[in-house]
Amino acid sequence: MKKQISKWLSILLPILLGVFLIVYSYNKFTPEQIIEIKSYFKNADYSYIYMGLVVAFLGNASRAYRWKFTLEHMGYSTSFFNNFMAVNIGYLLNLTVPKSGEISRALIVKKYENVPFDKGFGSIVAERIIDMLVLLFFMALAVFLQFDIVKSFILDKIPFRKLLFFGVLSFSIFAILLLIYFYSKAKWVQTIKQKISGLKEGVFSILHMEKKVEYLLHTAFIWFSYLFTFYITLFVIPETSDLSIGAIMTAFVVGSIAISFTNSGFGSYPFLISKILLFYAVSETAGSAFGWIVWTSQMLLVLVVGALSFLFLPIFNRKK
Repeated sequence: MKKQISKWLSILLPILLGVFLIVYSYNKFTPEQIIEIKSYFKNADYSYIYMGLVVAFLGNASRAYRWKFTLEHMGYSTSFFNNFMAVNIGYLLNLTVPKSGEISRALIVKKYENVPFDKGFGSIVAERIIDMLVLLFFMALAVFLQFDIVKSFILDKIPFRKLLFFGVLSFSIFAILLLIYFYSKAKWVQTIKQKISGLKEGVFSILHMEKKVEYLLHTAFIWFSYLFTFYITLFVIPETSDLSIGAIMTAFVVGSIAISFTNSGFGSYPFLISKILLFYAVSETAGSAFGWIVWTSQMLLVLVVGALSFLFLPIFNRKK
């Protein structure tokens, strides 16, 4: 019963948060502003969206190909098409339960490529660690380029005392969990340790693989595709087409955080994008419209390619 409640909460809470942000945002707009937002959708130049979707698609393909390197290092030769479909199905499932896509990817290669689940999942965890480091680099770069803007944005949304409180609380919880992990003899802790040890080969495969350079080049291309997609879509409406490099980097980081730490950015992406663009003299109506246009286009790509992958995965592997 508790597992069922936890499962449903993990699905409903991110969705409810997104709905709350949508209702909260649009209740503040006047009827005239709503009409203005609709005009942005009507007059947008969607050719830039189409170009952005092509670049995003190539980024997904690069992520699937990059995955081959870690699996090959562990002795598993996998099909690019299976990896590609697994990646896109993972993105699709992340729209429902956050991070469920990572589990589905490992399950797919287990079923169709005979890769043990713990090793497949470990390779995905390794990916996420690398991607998190790249995101932290972009965050540091954004802070360096736009320190005053980032500081104002954070403190405007979260008072310093609350920020400090949550920081201390998070550190304390993390320290307690580490102590339990290293010193507890409880059976459930030992079970967790066994599971984690099964992930080590996948996680550390990056450090020992033969094709490190190729892996890093694909990583660079993946993040280039994210950044370039965001840059291209800025031209969809005139109000966002002449932002500075610092503004682009800051908005890109805010959007990436919204997608990474929420239900694929539902509700939170347009909300946070509109708020950060206010610091760069982009009206909230224009910023909100831009955020929704970009987010909706990316989610349509996820839905279409993910659904097609669901359809073709068993067909491609019918002999298996």
